[in-house]
Amino acid sequence: MFAPALRRWIPLALLFVLALGLRTYELDRRPLHADEANQAIKTGELLEHGRYVFDPRDHHGPTLYYAALPLAWLRGETRLTTLSETTLRLVPALAGTCGVLILFFLVRPLGFGSAFLAAALMAVAPASVYYSRYYIQETLLVTFALAAALAALRWWQNARPAWALATGAALGLMQATKASAPVFMVCALAAGLLVTRRRPASPRLGRDLALIFGTALGVAALFYSSFGTHTAGLRDALATYTFTSARATGESGHEKPWWYYAALFGWEKNGGLVFQQLAFSTLALTGALLALVTRQKFVGIAAVYTLLVLIALSWPPYKTPWHAVHLVPGLAVLAAGTLALIRWRSLAVVAIASLLLVQLTQTQLVAFLRAADARNPYAYVHSSPDVLKIRALATAALSARPAGTIRIISEEYWPIPWYLRALPAGCVGYWSTAPADCDGALILASATQAPAVRARLHGNYRETFLGLRPGFICVLFTPEPPAP
Repeated sequence: MFAPALRRWIPLALLFVLALGLRTYELDRRPLHADEANQAIKTGELLEHGRYVFDPRDHHGPTLYYAALPLAWLRGETRLTTLSETTLRLVPALAGTCGVLILFFLVRPLGFGSAFLAAALMAVAPASVYYSRYYIQETLLVTFALAAALAALRWWQNARPAWALATGAALGLMQATKASAPVFMVCALAAGLLVTRRRPASPRLGRDLALIFGTALGVAALFYSSFGTHTAGLRDALATYTFTSARATGESGHEKPWWYYAALFGWEKNGGLVFQQLAFSTLALTGALLALVTRQKFVGIAAVYTLLVLIALSWPPYKTPWHAVHLVPGLAVLAAGTLALIRWRSLAVVAIASLLLVQLTQTQLVAFLRAADARNPYAYVHSSPDVLKIRALATAALSARPAGTIRIISEEYWPIPWYLRALPAGCVGYWSTAPADCDGALILASATQAPAVRARLHGNYRETFLGLRPGFICVLFTPEPPAP
């Protein structure tokens, strides 16, 4: 009896190792994106001072920052200057790995093979791996959504109050992660109601619903109020929807066509590199069509949910590629459903192996070989590798001129504050326009500000170029050494 069970669970353990390895290998090899760096600085403030204040205008929920604290403590990082990229990115990496396992247990009613295949497809999915290595909220939101779905399914089936509490806790964590959480909650609820006509097994439905919503509100309130130390965060948690809706429907600079997310799972050739997931998306589409024919309710829910999420994400003009991770679990379930229907064992093995190999090849390309390449559709306005030079340049400049100042004169400058965080206080200044006095130990100016900076320099400076991100070039002014 032990041997058959072992043969089943060893593959799942190996899948866990694969998912973890893909998400944690050399986490610091890619420069921080501007959004990552901004959130890293906020995490450092929380780490050093125990203070977090939710900003409803430009930031998302606080779970990401609080989740980084125990990892930083375990790794002996207690200050912003010692906080590392690896520690920060371990948060979404671990969450993404847990999401793979949660998907397995969520899909388990379809059988071990289908559940394992769906989890494997999510484990190697390019978008899932790439953004599990990204210090932003999206992967956490996906994992909490899967946890909420698993807990809600268990509660629906056995009506145990513990599962109602777990559902509420997961929903609360979703809301405390990102203001867009209700979109996915509504899509999941609508998909369940449209496909399933059964009532939940609970004999005390009112009590259980009160447990779910009460727990969700309590968990979300704890995080947004900074665990009771900043009650204004509760007001700001509601105010954020004013700014979010304006950004989603207005001019933000992130406008994309309606088919943008569907295209991410299609085929694209850019600068000699091919990014494609045609086999994966074709199998998923086939699975959605088969769900209508076979009337498998679970697969049908996955199909309707994925379609509703795709519509919800595609409708507003505001689009960024990390939202694509919300489509991966549903597509993985649908593709697994298609492959599970192949009756010829040898053909099924070849099809599964080929699909996983193609997905792994694409993941290697986007997450490792070309992780910061502008041609990579997931590397969205990503920081140039040039930013990795800034710390050494600034340190050398201050060594040559200890009394000098590093001047950053640019309309946009993230992720530079992260890379200069270890410099002594007062040694770095930031300006959006050129000040009257521009001289310093080192001056980094945007191409727009460079002419004004050049006109206000009094010494002799050597000029070089440094890329902040694709299309945003900066001029580096380095003082010439005095003539002998």
